[in-house]
Amino acid sequence: MIVININKQTLEHKGKSYLISSAKNGVGETEGSFCTPTGNFKVAEKIGDKLKVGSVLVGRVATGEVYSKQLFDQYPNKDWILTRILWLDGTDEHNRNTKDRYIYIHGSPDEFTMGEVGSKGCIRMHNKDVIELFDHVQIGEDVAIIEK
Repeated sequence: MIVININKQTLEHKGKSYLISSAKNGVGETEGSFCTPTGNFKVAEKIGDKLKVGSVLVGRVATGEVYSKQLFDQYPNKDWILTRILWLDGTDEHNRNTKDRYIYIHGSPDEFTMGEVGSKGCIRMHNKDVIELFDHVQIGEDVAIIEK
């Protein structure tokens, strides 16, 4: 099971702890809120196996680009989804819209700070961490996102 703690900004899996970044707007399940949902989830899909570190994904498809400072300067307000995606599907009544909201655990530019809020709803991780997690997680694995 993956346990994501919003207050601590951590993700725990099989005894290992990683710093993450959840939504700048806080927690919530409303469509368009840019909030991180809470409750129980399953890993619905794993996307990006074997992609290069820093590969840019748009619409869950690799663009062929690898993130760079030059790309960032060109698109400074882009919500970068890099390297790997674990697409979440809510299993509680209040979060069943999670997959339709495209809520992921995904890689981010390494210069983005983890351990503090900053995403648009997803769970951001450093690229090396999301690769390690991706390689040890199965489709259908349980995920809990808690606030405490």
